[in-house]
Amino acid sequence: MSDSSNTTVHDDAHTGPIKNPKQLLIAVLFSFVVPIFIIIGLVYVVSVENKPAAGAVNPEKATAQRIQKIGMVEIRDANREMKSGEEVFKGQCSACHASGAAGAPKFGDAAAWAPRIKTGFDALWNSALKGKGAMGAQGGGDLSDFEVARGVVYMANAGGAKFADPKKPEAAPAK
Repeated sequence: MSDSSNTTVHDDAHTGPIKNPKQLLIAVLFSFVVPIFIIIGLVYVVSVENKPAAGAVNPEKATAQRIQKIGMVEIRDANREMKSGEEVFKGQCSACHASGAAGAPKFGDAAAWAPRIKTGFDALWNSALKGKGAMGAQGGGDLSDFEVARGVVYMANAGGAKFADPKKPEAAPAK
């Protein structure tokens, strides 16, 4: 009996601290994975501390950006001379309608304009004001609704329509 107890003590002295697969998995986790997370954390701490705080470089500009209003008002001269349909076309619409870019009907192409003219002036004017397909609202320009209407009439009439020139809106009476 004394021989069997002696063999157990002798076997334990020659084995390592890991005796089963679960202990091996824990040892691998603590040896490789945990140090990687520690390194990532240290890199994050070091890199965040080097960045200046928001507004530290130019505090006046940062404050102005934080307190700016959401909407902006643009004041335009209401008494300026309104552009004619041709001027609107040359200034804004010709970029796409002269060459037919992005599916725009070419200026003077009766076949391309015919189905659009059938929808009527109001539908064409609405499309020009709100945008349609690749065309932005007001054709992407800075025009009054009246000027857009003039441009629509000019282009549609060149394509075969017989729309009357829109009348200039009356100014509101002063109270």
